[in-house]
Amino acid sequence: MNAQELSQYFADSPPAVVRLEIGKHFEPLTDKQKRYAHFISRASFAGNRIVLRQTSPEAESIYDFIIALHRAAAGDWKSLAEKAGVDEAALSGFLHYAAQFLGNAGNYKSFGDSKFIPRCPETVFAALASTSPEAEKHYKATNGAIFSAEKQGLLHLGFIDDGHLTTYYPDSPDITKDEIGAVAKWSASKGLLPENNRLRKTKDGVFEILIASAKTAVPADGGDIGKDTEFTVSGGLLDGKTIRLVYGDYAKEMEAITGYIKKAAENAENETQEKMHTAYAKSFEEGSLLAFKDSQRYWIRDQGPMVECNIGFIETYRDPAGIRGEWEGFAAVVNLERTRAFGELVRNAPGLIPLLPWSKDFEKDKFLSPDFTSLEVLTFCGSGIPAGINIPNYDDIRQSEGFKNVSLGNVLGAKAPNEKIPFIAESDLEVYQKYRDAAFEVQVGLHELTGHGCGKLLQETEPGVYNFDHENPPVSPLTGKPVETWYKPGQTWGSVFGGLAGAYEECRAELVAMHLSCEFSALKIFGFGDGSVDLDGEAGDVLYASYLSMARAGLLSVEFWDPKSFKWGQPHCQARFAIFKAFLEAEDDFCKLEYKNDDLSDMTIKLDRSKILTSGRKAVSEFLQKIHIYKSTADVETGTKFFNDMTNVGLEFWGTKVRDVVLKNKQPRKVFVQANTYLDEATGKVILKEYDPTPEGIIESWADRS
Repeated sequence: MNAQELSQYFADSPPAVVRLEIGKHFEPLTDKQKRYAHFISRASFAGNRIVLRQTSPEAESIYDFIIALHRAAAGDWKSLAEKAGVDEAALSGFLHYAAQFLGNAGNYKSFGDSKFIPRCPETVFAALASTSPEAEKHYKATNGAIFSAEKQGLLHLGFIDDGHLTTYYPDSPDITKDEIGAVAKWSASKGLLPENNRLRKTKDGVFEILIASAKTAVPADGGDIGKDTEFTVSGGLLDGKTIRLVYGDYAKEMEAITGYIKKAAENAENETQEKMHTAYAKSFEEGSLLAFKDSQRYWIRDQGPMVECNIGFIETYRDPAGIRGEWEGFAAVVNLERTRAFGELVRNAPGLIPLLPWSKDFEKDKFLSPDFTSLEVLTFCGSGIPAGINIPNYDDIRQSEGFKNVSLGNVLGAKAPNEKIPFIAESDLEVYQKYRDAAFEVQVGLHELTGHGCGKLLQETEPGVYNFDHENPPVSPLTGKPVETWYKPGQTWGSVFGGLAGAYEECRAELVAMHLSCEFSALKIFGFGDGSVDLDGEAGDVLYASYLSMARAGLLSVEFWDPKSFKWGQPHCQARFAIFKAFLEAEDDFCKLEYKNDDLSDMTIKLDRSKILTSGRKAVSEFLQKIHIYKSTADVETGTKFFNDMTNVGLEFWGTKVRDVVLKNKQPRKVFVQANTYLDEATGKVILKEYDPTPEGIIESWADRS
């Protein structure tokens, strides 16, 4: 790489460190609710080392190195730097890197999956390490991986045979995508769910499925597919090969997590919460994802708790195959005032969903009204903190039992100091700055509830049994003919669409939100306007800010497209770029990029506010209809081709000139400082400790957790 290419991988300097404000929401809880939150928080953070190991081989050693240096500094980083013989600028380089590392739970960006390396020389880290034998031990264990950048492919997470890095397939340098797919197909045929496992190919060619569990052997009563742990594959790519189930992956962490979850059960507010945590404990102790699915059923039924949570191997974005989950867990306090607005949205959702561009044949028979709450996050352990969540991800539960939505208020409201806003025209800046937060809340609400919550998968649920009229199949609005494809027994949305599923579904949910935000009755639910169409009023301002925000997000997304591999590193960005492309391709000059300089340094987005309800909405509607029908009917071939076309960047314009100017103007992503809780065993009271929103503060918070 040349110097310009390498500079794209430098750590943010300084990182945008912000605090998740929680004190005023946590203090009004009862002592029992605080204990409940405390134990869930501890269980969540007990999985941090799992996240580190899921990120890169060196991440855990880097983490231990940072914590050891904090202890050596004893709060006085300046004195430690003097002892090491490094100046203030060099120390800042280390602290900035450490803050970004801890905020991403690893040395790869949670948003983009690309590696970041320190801006200071390697000698600075070596000098700091020399001040403490413990720190030096962990620094040496990184084997130079903090700074290594020789192979550009390894600076991105992805499949091994594409030249990228992944730890979801440990100690398996020659495992191929086809072999991974074949094991996934075998697992599906056996009913073995993949979210809590990794896959290892031994030197002897045995495929070991590593199951996360506190127990290191198959449970006495058997695992999810019985007591057998060794199988010989018949037919296909792996014919004659052995697949072995190995229990006890992350055993130490899973044991600690199980213990804390059992304590949470003891402090539950009701029987449903207690049963939920009992199911969690069984899942984490025995490695059972069937028990985990039970926990999610109880979670859905736990309506209106004051302390909300979820924990486990949830999102599958980082596994290049798109099926194995990253560890995450959160504990949060319900914001009752904001939740009332979301409750109104839930009540109105059955009237909004029929406005989407497909017939009832492609929609759930009944909208299962979920719990939708606004939360203030106490704890979120994972590689990144989202603004909203819609889970569980299991289609069979979502289709028949429902789901929950949460909006994370103190994440949405967190502001980075001195934030710049490139690519918004000066004439739009006042409206954009005033209403972008409100627009984002509307977008998140509609995205999570109606976006992820809508739609029916046409399925053959078991041989000869269908959830639609198989004799008279629905007519596709795209072809005008009866559909010819659907999900076969054992297939899920994720297993059929594979690694594309994450970006595809995020795009669909974003489009649903963009479509429904044009309904002024929906904007009224959030407190904007009286429900009547008024593009020039406050509701119109929110709508305009929403479309401008999406256009800008799509433009900024090209940062996360890799011009070497021609691949996207972030599913949300891939989705938003596709939507921005649809805006630009809309009729009547709805949206365009304006610039006079050849290097695009003066580039701004020009979006015609007066055409949002016509050209803009039409473009959104047509795009949405296509990707929804392809998903609903399991038409993976057509859906994949269409989506790849919409997200194609190329080098002629977007991947060179546009990407260059985006990179020159990129702003640091926020990293969050989270509070810690401490239980006084004698009194049963929980104390909350918050930290300064600085690199030193985020390091201290993690050191206290350790």
